[in-house]
Amino acid sequence: METTRHFTATVYIVNDGATALHRHAGLGIRIPPGGHVDRDELPHEAGIREVREETGLDPTLHRETADLQPPAGEVLPQPAHVMLYDINIHDDGTVGHQHIDHSYFAAVDSREIDPIEGEAPADRWAWYTPAKLRDSDLDADTVAIGCEAIETVGDHTA
Repeated sequence: METTRHFTATVYIVNDGATALHRHAGLGIRIPPGGHVDRDELPHEAGIREVREETGLDPTLHRETADLQPPAGEVLPQPAHVMLYDINIHDDGTVGHQHIDHSYFAAVDSREIDPIEGEAPADRWAWYTPAKLRDSDLDADTVAIGCEAIETVGDHTA
């Protein structure tokens, strides 16, 4: 059986030493803003779009890029992590759908969540400090990457 793979982008947004996560209705877990990369997008563009749609905030990506000037190209913002997630596993153990996720870190200048219509409402969002992340029952990767994002971006705002 062929495995379907989709490119996705996730952005851990940081403001004043905390990162925002929302309870995903379909998955039942808390995750940062993110979603599928559209056909006409690059992964970092999809991440920025998803943050704007899901939170109403304007993210500033935080990631070093190589100091290169290719003659027929450009250097893209590098994700902090690229991970492969199994999305649906069949009864026989085969995986039918996977996400190749590009995880970015970004600063935002506010904690006022104002999603566009159709996105998770603001009351599903919460801001997590490193201590709150470590004391939570969140998935271990979400805790580790959330703490890394806060440390990397720092206490400053966008």
